[in-house]
Amino acid sequence: MNLPQVIIKEKEAYTFWQKLHRDFPRVERLGMGQKIENLFLSVLEMTFSSAYLPSEPKIIMLGKTISRLDVLKFFIQIAWENKLISTEQHIELSQKLEEIGRQLGGWKKGLETKLPPKKAGEMVSFGTTIR
Repeated sequence: MNLPQVIIKEKEAYTFWQKLHRDFPRVERLGMGQKIENLFLSVLEMTFSSAYLPSEPKIIMLGKTISRLDVLKFFIQIAWENKLISTEQHIELSQKLEEIGRQLGGWKKGLETKLPPKKAGEMVSFGTTIR
């Protein structure tokens, strides 16, 4: 399978994160570090799953993925504020996550522009139009 470029970027960011996570003190590694770890894995999983969905559910899933990425960035900032990662590491990781956010947003926006606009009062539920 040919993976979307954003997944490759996410894998690179996750690999960078893993190196940082190993250096956390034990208590923080099991607390804040594990929270960030779980968010990273969630973003990776959701993005990968999005690749296999039809357009409309994919847009919804990408929206959720973008929200999860925003939470991840928030916890990375807290880790930096608590001196668990250096300023240089924070900048590098933040840049990677910003690029991922732009790619996810572009993917979502591209799908939204391809879909025909819904008529007023029309709901769509996974490929089925309900009137």
